[in-house]
Amino acid sequence: MTNDPATERFDQPIAVQPEDIDLFDHVNNVVYVRWVQEISTAHWNAGATEAEKTAIGWVVVRHEIDYMNPARLGDDIIARTWVGVAQKNFFERHAEFVRKRDQKVLARARSLWCPIDLNTRRPIRANAEIYKRWSKPVNDS
Repeated sequence: MTNDPATERFDQPIAVQPEDIDLFDHVNNVVYVRWVQEISTAHWNAGATEAEKTAIGWVVVRHEIDYMNPARLGDDIIARTWVGVAQKNFFERHAEFVRKRDQKVLARARSLWCPIDLNTRRPIRANAEIYKRWSKPVNDS
């Protein structure tokens, strides 16, 4: 992992489990939402300071997921996430799910997250360091 979460791609393996499969014999759409949450949380936990992790939590305010190819039982998947642009109190995050054996993109997601104070459970305005480390500048691609 680099020292700059704003420029890195964070990867984590996922093995499709029997409970992930729906009536159509592929990973259910709701599972992808869970995977977005898990990879995003893992990225935060890997890159945030201990002080940040004890003070700040993140809640999703929006998920957009595009499904491209089905994932099936036995598939090994690479979950990948990276941060996007933050505007006001909404931090954009991207996720991508790739089947390991053939490198096919299974789904792509874009989410908006809002930081909250873990003591009060209320939204907070993130400090400049959080914006610097957990978002890309608006003019960055």
